Amino acid sequence: MPRHIDDTQLQLDAKTRRKLEDQRRMQFRRAIEDRMEAQRLAVETSDYPDLIAVAYLTSARAGRRNVRPAG
Repeated sequence: MPRHIDDTQLQLDAKTRRKLEDQRRMQFRRAIEDRMEAQRLAVETSDYPDLIAVAYLTSARAGRRNVRPAG
């Protein structure tokens, strides 16, 4: 798989380049894990649509309580 290499990567030493690649891989891995978790929760809660409505209403009420008046 060809990789896109920009000019900044050519100027970095191997250790720094490897560190940046590791950071990029970890970001990608976390994004995948977050997506999988969201899908898992969606499947679990799809069996209980009434719980979704209750959670939404509860969070909406809590959000209104936490809003401070401007001024």
